[in-house]
Amino acid sequence: MLLKEFKTPISGKPVLIGPDSKEDIFIMAIESSCDETACAIVKNGRQVLANVVASQIKTHQQFGGVVPEVAAREHLESINLVIAEAFEQSGMKPSELTAIAATVGPGLVGSLLVGLNAAKALSITYDKPFIGVNHLNAHVCANYIDTDLEPPMIALLISGGHTQIIKADSYLKQEILGETIDDATGEAYDKVARLLGLPYPGGLNLDRMAPKGNPKAYQLPQARVDGKYDFSFSGLKTAVLNLTRKLEKELGYIPKEDVAASFQECITSTLFKKTLKAAQDYGIKQIVLGGGVAANSEIRKKFFALENDGYKIFAPAMKYCTDNAAMIASSAYFLANTMDSIDIEVFSRC
Repeated sequence: MLLKEFKTPISGKPVLIGPDSKEDIFIMAIESSCDETACAIVKNGRQVLANVVASQIKTHQQFGGVVPEVAAREHLESINLVIAEAFEQSGMKPSELTAIAATVGPGLVGSLLVGLNAAKALSITYDKPFIGVNHLNAHVCANYIDTDLEPPMIALLISGGHTQIIKADSYLKQEILGETIDDATGEAYDKVARLLGLPYPGGLNLDRMAPKGNPKAYQLPQARVDGKYDFSFSGLKTAVLNLTRKLEKELGYIPKEDVAASFQECITSTLFKKTLKAAQDYGIKQIVLGGGVAANSEIRKKFFALENDGYKIFAPAMKYCTDNAAMIASSAYFLANTMDSIDIEVFSRC
């Protein structure tokens, strides 16, 4: 059965949580791993009753990227407000919650501590079980929200810090088939965006620019790596750097739209080919996308075209692609890489 026994921190009362529960499960979750302070309340891992996100994009735009110390201070200012708003949106009282969840890692340590300590405080105050969540698993679980998705599936996790192909045989059994050996997809996007002089968030702005250019204008390299499903994007970034220097020298300017389009075609083709190869090799006809870069227009276009070949493709709604607390609550419900010790500490990397 997909049930796990958690205990309340004060009274020690056992509480069963999981998809096989005979009772409705209401989980409040907090996410603060990077530059969004988020709180959500989710029923049975799929129905979002409240989803509040305080974004720090405007704050970090002036720096061209996330400054960890600034992010942590912003979380401190926002955390109580987003929790209060989540209760107001849902119309629920603390006593009606089943459990409290929070991101434990990976992420920025100072930022994670704000959300984790707030969740622990709520857990102890209202005597509700605490569930710690690995937010990489949560990005995959974002696909359970408002859908009837069930494993098995191949998941492509693409974010600012991670790129992985994951085979999920069940809610609990997951295997990483391949991952990046250097830059993650989001990192590559942000670095190329900076080369083109695009403002933060670079990946989003590059995706908006790319459709205006010619994706076949420049041939960029797709790295060959030893791992069948592994990725490497540092060479691609260097190739774009060399290309921009060459173009500026020869033309006196950089055709930014064409460079953006050529880069996007190269990196999305690599992601698509390797993920599809994994699905074919394991005979799995469901592919899901997760992580901030899952909002990318070209990636979605390539993968959803596979539905014409009999594949079922899932991608979270845009608001559940970037870091959010609804996916944390969903992950806690489906018991995907969860931790039940209230003494758990944050971790920055897997």
